[in-house]
Amino acid sequence: MVYLHVPFCRSFCSYCDFYSEIACRDRDRQSFEAFAEAVCAETSRRRDAIETTRDLNTLYIGGGTPSVLPPSCLERIVTAIGGAPFTEFTLEVNPEDIVEKGPAYVRALLATGVNRISMGVQSLDDGILRWMNRRHDAAHAREAFRILRGEGVPNLSVDLIFGLSQLSEAVFADTLEQVLNWRPEHVSAYQLSIEEGSALGRLVREGRYTEAPQEQCAAQYALLCKRLQAAGYVHYEISNWALPGREALHNSAYWTRHPYVGLGPAAHSFDGAVRSWNGPLPPEGSGSGWDTEGREKLSAEEAREERIMLGLRTARGIPETLCDPQRVASLLASGSLLRTGGRLRIPEDRWFVSDDILADLV
Repeated sequence: MVYLHVPFCRSFCSYCDFYSEIACRDRDRQSFEAFAEAVCAETSRRRDAIETTRDLNTLYIGGGTPSVLPPSCLERIVTAIGGAPFTEFTLEVNPEDIVEKGPAYVRALLATGVNRISMGVQSLDDGILRWMNRRHDAAHAREAFRILRGEGVPNLSVDLIFGLSQLSEAVFADTLEQVLNWRPEHVSAYQLSIEEGSALGRLVREGRYTEAPQEQCAAQYALLCKRLQAAGYVHYEISNWALPGREALHNSAYWTRHPYVGLGPAAHSFDGAVRSWNGPLPPEGSGSGWDTEGREKLSAEEAREERIMLGLRTARGIPETLCDPQRVASLLASGSLLRTGGRLRIPEDRWFVSDDILADLV
């Protein structure tokens, strides 16, 4: 189970504070080749750790914007990681890259072993997209999906964002209707969060943006749940819906605390006991990729609490034995938890307030 962080973007979205670098067209080939070389070096150095996670043979390439990389760099990296064909090989893409590079690019991705595409659509309203500083417009999002489906991508996921103060229920409902007409295998939807280091965070501090009230966010989340359920999607995790049998294998493993290896700048790893993370830049001339910047070993109590917090994000829930019986009894009585066959879960109509429930449980 391997995650690779690709740090390059053509521009920065207003809400994002992930570590990333602007990839300028006049120098990006050199940057991409150097990045691929560093990833291959890190892969070689961490071969033993990678092999210990091979019981779940998945590869997820995220970012940043992985679709700015040329197929030749992706192929070199995938060959170094090894293990192809992967059970699930996901690549995050930007609609604009798919439209600009066209069907031949998609065929090249499939040839490297990609069998799942996650596309950051976020909205199908052009005003919202401009405010987010996205590179694509609604027409290009629709065209990108058409190209991906036309070239036979077998598993497509679409990302959406809700909870913007200027996003009306009517506009959000229209985006949902269009996406459901595409019939992707998977939909992820996230409430807009204000990250301190983002451009949006600065707007909030300057009083130039006001967060959406929770009532508005809750109504949009309820609309999501209702529309996706009616369309036949399974709500298997707080922010994720899938057609039956199309749940994301890689991301689902995070919620069960499966060990994974994170490659690339600022990527995180977990070996089952210790969490670690890479620094943002490879050391000059080291030839070994990125150094581990920090490590954290969880205590038994911290691991238990993490199992609860991650597991209760999912429809499957957690074993009741993880929890204090008195706290469980109180939450069952209030309807904040449900019990099924010795397992506890948060009902869908309480997922929006799951943080409050978790605070009461742990």
